[in-house]
Amino acid sequence: MKRRSFLKTAAAVATPFVGRLARAAAGNFDPDFGTAQEALRALRGGAISSRELTAHVFQRIRKFNPKINAFVTLLEEQALERARQADEGLAAGRDRGPLAGLPILIKDAFPTAGIRTTCGSKKLENYVPKEDAAAVGRLQAAGAVLIGKTNLPEFASDMQSYNDIAGTTNNPWDTSLTPGGSTGGGAAALAAGLGFLELGSDIGGSIRTPSHFCGVYGLKPTLNVVPLDGHIPPPPGVITDKPYLPVAGPLARSAQDLLLELEVIAGPAPGEATAYHWRLPAARGSRLKDYRIGYVLDDAFCPVGSDVKGVMARAIEALRKADVDLVEGWPDGYKAKDGWDTYYVLLGAAIGMGLPEDQLKPLREAAGKPWEPFAKAWLEGATLPHARFVALTEARLKARALWQEYFQTHDAFLLPVNIVPAFPHDQKLSFFERFVSTPEGQRNYGDMLKWISPATLTGCPAAVAPVGRTSKGLPVGVQIMGPYLEDATPIDIAGRMADVVGGFEAPLGFSS
Repeated sequence: MKRRSFLKTAAAVATPFVGRLARAAAGNFDPDFGTAQEALRALRGGAISSRELTAHVFQRIRKFNPKINAFVTLLEEQALERARQADEGLAAGRDRGPLAGLPILIKDAFPTAGIRTTCGSKKLENYVPKEDAAAVGRLQAAGAVLIGKTNLPEFASDMQSYNDIAGTTNNPWDTSLTPGGSTGGGAAALAAGLGFLELGSDIGGSIRTPSHFCGVYGLKPTLNVVPLDGHIPPPPGVITDKPYLPVAGPLARSAQDLLLELEVIAGPAPGEATAYHWRLPAARGSRLKDYRIGYVLDDAFCPVGSDVKGVMARAIEALRKADVDLVEGWPDGYKAKDGWDTYYVLLGAAIGMGLPEDQLKPLREAAGKPWEPFAKAWLEGATLPHARFVALTEARLKARALWQEYFQTHDAFLLPVNIVPAFPHDQKLSFFERFVSTPEGQRNYGDMLKWISPATLTGCPAAVAPVGRTSKGLPVGVQIMGPYLEDATPIDIAGRMADVVGGFEAPLGFSS
């Protein structure tokens, strides 16, 4: 949308809504940082209309997005028209879906019919899909109002969010820092109050790390519970078999909103719905005291920075004081380093297989360098023989079986998301050549992938919940891994933990 048209539309719709927004606020709905469920109650109760709420979101985008640059594409005229239709349906008593009238965001890795989808790459700068990705179609069918497409690294392949099309996205807590990647634009936008839900994706912590860095909630669902059909990568038009690592999933400002979005986007892929349906098992408990929860705060295979570890330790102590049944230590027989070694080669296979030789050459030349182990394992994955892939797949499934046995006697497992909080923008050198700083010294950039590996390797769900801030005021999240196919359990624990350790907090400087 051209800037002049954007401003003209905004001026036309904004003025009449001020009074209604004030009344909505008086009714305890915060149109800036309220949850999606609170927004839906306000919409259905008549405290605010979808068109008013959508216009308010765009007002905030004009005011605050220049600080963080969270979007690749904005859709104001289209969003306001869809909001008007939602209002008409609500007024007439027509059921327009569980998300009718709710302003949401979509990561620009998901194709959207008639809307440019770039995945952060110049190669797709002018790509306009004819069809929605499967999960996008379900959000549209549920009545959601699409505000815009959020920023990410090129082809969703970094733990920062920047590209040559939309530039760099900043963290609302400190704009000199990254919001993470690859769903960084969505996490930053939610933290800044620029929408109510985000559709993201995750193979290397791409939902979990931005949630941790920005202080929002995120869910890596159970493998294949949400269809990835249409997601980029792979490139448009390429058909693949069922994923064995990556997932699509929600980000939000409350755990309950994760469940709300999950129930909309989950279910068998369109081609399989003829024979299958999906039902989310209920959470195993109804109070924190109902749960038996394992945890680890650190491990020699990937030491956690003391600033992050300290916040997590305080969260564990708060849970202990709340009489939660806590058990420290990995499941019997699980070795974190072995799981990481399996995961990382499979990650290299999932992302790197088929890369041209000019992109593999730097990996072959990494001998003797600090990042050699990462380059070597990635190269193995990118050139993996089928027999070795089968052996690694067996190891992956054995790891899942081990964790499922553990979850017969435990309900969830808490572990770090990352070794660091949000770090300064760093776009120099390659992925493998970068470092991040901890209070204990520099670490290889690839170490930031290690703590997300257990849930991704096994396909188990993992929710991220904010549990506090470092001494420098940066958010820290905890990863709550749950039993395979029982996504409601880690979501429920995430929500109930907010009563003990606190939940989402709005970053300073983003209030209306």
